[in-house]
Amino acid sequence: MAPVLLSADDSPARRAEPRSPSLDAGRKAVDAKDFKSALGPLTQAAKETPNDADVHNLLGYSYRNLGQFDKAMEHYRLALNINPNHRGAHEYMGELYLQMDQPANAEKELQALSKACPWFGKCEEYDDLKEAIEKHKAKTK
Repeated sequence: MAPVLLSADDSPARRAEPRSPSLDAGRKAVDAKDFKSALGPLTQAAKETPNDADVHNLLGYSYRNLGQFDKAMEHYRLALNINPNHRGAHEYMGELYLQMDQPANAEKELQALSKACPWFGKCEEYDDLKEAIEKHKAKTK
């Protein structure tokens, strides 16, 4: 699984933007794989900045890792409503679809990534989801 993506736009200017303490605390918990503890600060960050796709992506990632697929899907969709090209949300939603044994939907997220990736359809998120889809296919043969 790929490292947690905080942004679909990882430019130096984007990284320099100040982040909320709630988001920072949530990110630290996610990095430590303490997904249950991440929910509180990430939920607070979503209240502080409801239009931050990165916050919703991290919430979706945390819920998915806790096995709460409905809530994960809700937050991935919110992230993509805010930023339709959010590469992390497309990757993680595709992985969620694989966990739900819906490979056709995962393929749709891969297609969306091929358009969202700035290097002619090539980026880490695309490669990671493609690999996950291939592993899922091999496992289900």
